[in-house]
Amino acid sequence: MSEQQGSGETITGAQSLVRSLEAAGVTDIFGIPGGAILPAYDPLMDSSIRHILVRHEQGAGHAAQGYAAASGRVGVCMATSGPGATNLVTPLADAHMDSLPMVAITGQVGASLIGTDAFQEADIRGITMPITKHSFLVTDPAEIPTKIAEAFHIASTGRPGPVLVDVTKSALQSGTSFRWPTELNLPGYRPVTRPHAKQIREAARLILESRKPVLYVGGGTIRSGAAKELASLAELTGIPVVTTLMARGAFPDSHPQHLGMPGMHGTVAAVAALQKSDLIISLGARFDDRVTGNLDSFAPGAKVIHADIDPAEIGKNRHADVPIVGDVREVLVDLITTLRTEQEAGRTGDYEGWVAFCAGVKKKYPVGYDAPADGGLAPQYVLERLSAISGPGTIYTAGVGQHQMWAAHYVDYETPNTWINSGGLGTMGFSVPAAMGAKVAMPDHTVWSVDGDGCFQMTNQELATCAINDIPIKVAIINNESLGMVRQWQTLFYDSRYSNTDLHSKRIPDFVKLADAYGCVGLACDSPADVDATIQKAMEINDVPVVVDFRVHRDAMVWPMVAAGTSNDDIKYARDLAPQFDEDDL
Repeated sequence: MSEQQGSGETITGAQSLVRSLEAAGVTDIFGIPGGAILPAYDPLMDSSIRHILVRHEQGAGHAAQGYAAASGRVGVCMATSGPGATNLVTPLADAHMDSLPMVAITGQVGASLIGTDAFQEADIRGITMPITKHSFLVTDPAEIPTKIAEAFHIASTGRPGPVLVDVTKSALQSGTSFRWPTELNLPGYRPVTRPHAKQIREAARLILESRKPVLYVGGGTIRSGAAKELASLAELTGIPVVTTLMARGAFPDSHPQHLGMPGMHGTVAAVAALQKSDLIISLGARFDDRVTGNLDSFAPGAKVIHADIDPAEIGKNRHADVPIVGDVREVLVDLITTLRTEQEAGRTGDYEGWVAFCAGVKKKYPVGYDAPADGGLAPQYVLERLSAISGPGTIYTAGVGQHQMWAAHYVDYETPNTWINSGGLGTMGFSVPAAMGAKVAMPDHTVWSVDGDGCFQMTNQELATCAINDIPIKVAIINNESLGMVRQWQTLFYDSRYSNTDLHSKRIPDFVKLADAYGCVGLACDSPADVDATIQKAMEINDVPVVVDFRVHRDAMVWPMVAAGTSNDDIKYARDLAPQFDEDDL
């Protein structure tokens, strides 16, 4: 099956599992023990691996995601059978949507008990099959090293994603010998990374012919480590750049060619550029509904070059005129080489009028907000100041909702892997455990969890994990007493009928006391005048986690906005205010 190396001594399957994880390069695992996985926890005590005992398996999964997103390494989590394993379903689905390399190890009831509805039995392999890149059930202890090696290879190559390895208790307890495979045999798994030269030439031809091209940059650009190559292509051609929610930081916010984030809550400039373009150069993006709005009216005049490592994404939502299967970084390297050759021969694109139009829209319709009339605290102001004071090396995590969109717009991102959020699945409760994982992976970086008061109350128990394990994250709660994004929709589309969105969280719980109870430092701020001092105080505390309750104005909304299911042409930059474009410039 595969070539192997190792010792002939007899050990338990559990010892083999731990040795396999060490051989795979694992240094940190987030998890909780339980009956079926318990045999593995004994040899874990003697291993080189740091196990971080979380307070909920969902926290373990999101921490593994944060670890992977911040470092590019495979994140690892561990849980027992039944409810332990099913609590990992949400993080696995989240990692699958956002292409994060992650391996989840779960215990399973003994092989002879499978299918009997034994205590804490759940078919976790079956449950997670649609939301993992691959899943294994291991009943033979001799297979443990090979399956672990395969899991890490599958998770980290091609389009990254989560892999589940479910190991029966009987396999963990049985005797075996440890042999680490030196060669893997995975029939049918051959990710294409090098793009086809003919498609690269065709893409270069379209780029040179076009007059209104846009670089549509998705999360795959971050996953492939292609920020440097992206900057080279953008500067070589002068083409405007938009970065999706998952690609924030792939291209510096400060760069004059950057138009911001496209989509439902994208900048007017980014949305307009895509709508009015004649060529979209898609790099590791998937034309999802939050970017395109109504697909039928999305970028009606544009041809599409679609580069992605996953062939299933190409043409899935939008026809690709030039499909390119390959790793984004390698695609960019080849495209740059081809375009440089063309340039040397005197062939360059003419985008001057288009670039001026995009720059004009960006200048005329910057992302902005009005300060609350009652002198209250604007959430956007909090994030502007957090960005300015914390600085460009900071890693930010966010859950889903208004706080996520404000953090995407009002924090300046200059480098990749500094913005980690739940994009595709939109998981409440993602931020705090993801920040924990990011801090474990990148201990020398400041890590801020930007969280909503709703999201925070889903996974704040991981503050205990952080305090006990010396993981000094910082949490900025954007507390508007509401499930804010749902409330915004109720304001706009349900006549301000606020059904079940009021959390009363400026009253219950007291977040400062809660932080204190968890061994963290709790701070509160409700005045614009105190924002800087409060953030600076939080920045000075680096030995324990810090939680800041920013008590913001509850009626603040996220703008710009394209209502769900409508055309991107219907973008509003504030309530009832639509941009007017001077298309004579085009």
